[in-house]
Amino acid sequence: MAKLPGTRRRKVPRIPILVIEDNADHWLIIRSALSQCFPEVEPLWMNNTSQVINHLNTCVSTEKELPRLILTDLYLPRREDGFLLLESLKNHVVFRQLPVVVLSNSEDRKDIEQAYTFSIASYIVKPVSYHQWLNCFYTFRRYWLEAVTLPIHSY
Repeated sequence: MAKLPGTRRRKVPRIPILVIEDNADHWLIIRSALSQCFPEVEPLWMNNTSQVINHLNTCVSTEKELPRLILTDLYLPRREDGFLLLESLKNHVVFRQLPVVVLSNSEDRKDIEQAYTFSIASYIVKPVSYHQWLNCFYTFRRYWLEAVTLPIHSY
């Protein structure tokens, strides 16, 4: 009997996403939920605005792949920091093309309305329990990878 060739798993490149979260405990929850719900993504964690801008500028200058999605907290740690980051992203000729989803504890209508003035893709209020995080990310995954049509990125 002939031996069948072994099946090798090809390493499929994962989708780079940037997670901007100043709370390390929230990052651990987000990373765990993403690994369960979004196995296709490779999350990169950053915890402050200057780190984010430096990273994105380095990606552009070295022609490294930019993240396909940015998930950001709004309070980094202050509300003003989050809005300055959104402004910086949307005022940059390359970064403005990156889809940004705000993931915040704030349910304040002013925060939500102001965030949308920066052309964010979505605003999600952070879930409370881990089970709710999983439900949130499963729903988001179905929406982001199965329901919408994304542009082929040229950035």
